[in-house]
Amino acid sequence: MITGGAGFIGTNLVFDLVQDPRNKIILFDNLSRPGVEKNLKFILSQGYKNLAFIKGDIRNYKLLKEITRGVKSVVHLAAQVAVTSSVIDPVYDFQVNATGTLYLLEACRQNAKNAIFLYASTNKVYGDLAHLKIKETSARYELVQRPNGISENELLDFHSPYGCSKGAADQYVRDYARIYGMKTIVFRQSCIYGPYQHGNVDQGWVVHFILQNLAHQSVTIYGDGKQVRDLLHVKDLIDAYKKAMYMSGECVGKVFNIGGGTKNSFSLLELISLIEKTTGNKMKYVFDNWRPGDQKVFISENKKIAKEMNWKPKISAKKGVMELISWIKSHPEFYLK
Repeated sequence: MITGGAGFIGTNLVFDLVQDPRNKIILFDNLSRPGVEKNLKFILSQGYKNLAFIKGDIRNYKLLKEITRGVKSVVHLAAQVAVTSSVIDPVYDFQVNATGTLYLLEACRQNAKNAIFLYASTNKVYGDLAHLKIKETSARYELVQRPNGISENELLDFHSPYGCSKGAADQYVRDYARIYGMKTIVFRQSCIYGPYQHGNVDQGWVVHFILQNLAHQSVTIYGDGKQVRDLLHVKDLIDAYKKAMYMSGECVGKVFNIGGGTKNSFSLLELISLIEKTTGNKMKYVFDNWRPGDQKVFISENKKIAKEMNWKPKISAKKGVMELISWIKSHPEFYLK
């Protein structure tokens, strides 16, 4: 069962898992995010016999109890995904991210207690990391005390309603392994990018920047553009998901940071430069105030997941971004309004 299965990560995961006819997949989504209905239409047009779509909301506890019976594994991707939206409507944000996750955990505890439960958390659970010393260069910020990135040992510091709701869910998922013996795994994800992503000014900044550049439209940079993220291609993320599910015994109850790592880190300004060189279009952008809880640098250390799952990113961010630009150009039907 994949919640948020018509979203960006969900679509890529569906296409990967559905290739094995032994996998019977439930795609669960309320189709609230703009653009995902195009993903779903394309998925269903392929005529997969081992795929079922159920339209529903993660806040519908009764429905969740009905459809989780007998489920062998759950990848929980459904979420309210934008910090700015959470600030505008923190109650909705909490209901989707925290309450919805608790409902799903409870439904699984009652109907599919032995199912593997993989939760897509976020690097936002670490807060703005303002306590760490930052070095500023001409094009980026650097973590002086964490040159290899942020590990799972970093103290949690939920910042922004989004950080609080995702962080609460993160801890519930972890605790259901301790208290109820469920096979839960938490992935604290950095910046994921790739095909079928419908990014906007609030979330999905890599594809948003590309789309705006191709359309000769402006983007808004919150802050000064020197903030850094490590980029991870969705195919590499799915590889880690599958490793975690197949190795569930060793991963149960654990939390893993996952991202592109130091070698795949870009500041916003550096990514803009790469996009400009690849497309030949000059990027238009304006600056605005920093967003609540925004980290000047987040790079995932990846040491734990490398050691325990023998996983590391295979697709370089530079190559991945260039390939994504080509993919978007050749698939305009996913982005035409």
